[in-house]
Amino acid sequence: MNTLIAASVLSADFSRLAEEILRLKAADIIHLDLMDGHFVPNLSFGYPLVSCIRGLTKQPLDAHLMVTNPQDYVDNLAALGVGWISFHQETVYHSHRLIQQIKAHGIKAGIALNPATPINTLDSILPDLDYVLVMSVNPGYSAQAFIPWSMPKIMELDRIRKNQGLEFLIEVDGGVNGDNCLALIEAKADILVSASYIFGSKDYTKSINTLKGL
Repeated sequence: MNTLIAASVLSADFSRLAEEILRLKAADIIHLDLMDGHFVPNLSFGYPLVSCIRGLTKQPLDAHLMVTNPQDYVDNLAALGVGWISFHQETVYHSHRLIQQIKAHGIKAGIALNPATPINTLDSILPDLDYVLVMSVNPGYSAQAFIPWSMPKIMELDRIRKNQGLEFLIEVDGGVNGDNCLALIEAKADILVSASYIFGSKDYTKSINTLKGL
């Protein structure tokens, strides 16, 4: 599988949202960072903006729930046409139940790992996951620097899925840019999330193609 690029609209100019989305045609996925100001020290956007984005593109929408009550978001996001949902396991008591709630809507289900969260916390749930979201920055803000020890975590996840015959995808979010994208692809990351690198450039398509290693 070729590496997929998920463009995070967190860094988009919301005053020109339709134009911004139109310039993301080269992206494979539109990434939505939903923050509640509680689990992370920032607020982003809610259902009205998700609905607006859904009306502007047919690209898959990937919702990353950085919230303390992710189970309350699933049904509404499903109704809005979101195709991927990930949450942080620190926010729920029963990860397996929430994974099944997400999958019941026909949505791909993932768990996000903060930089300080070890992989082995997922040992009992990995077979149920469609993807693991490796946070390579501490969640909450865009334009942070990539945390180097995220790379061994990505490589270890790839080793585990090969050894266990699992098919979950590895998504990486935080500090992804033209300088580290090839190393991330080499480490077997399947999906690269990028915000400021794309939206801070003059040519979004060129930046996205760079991230793909083209």
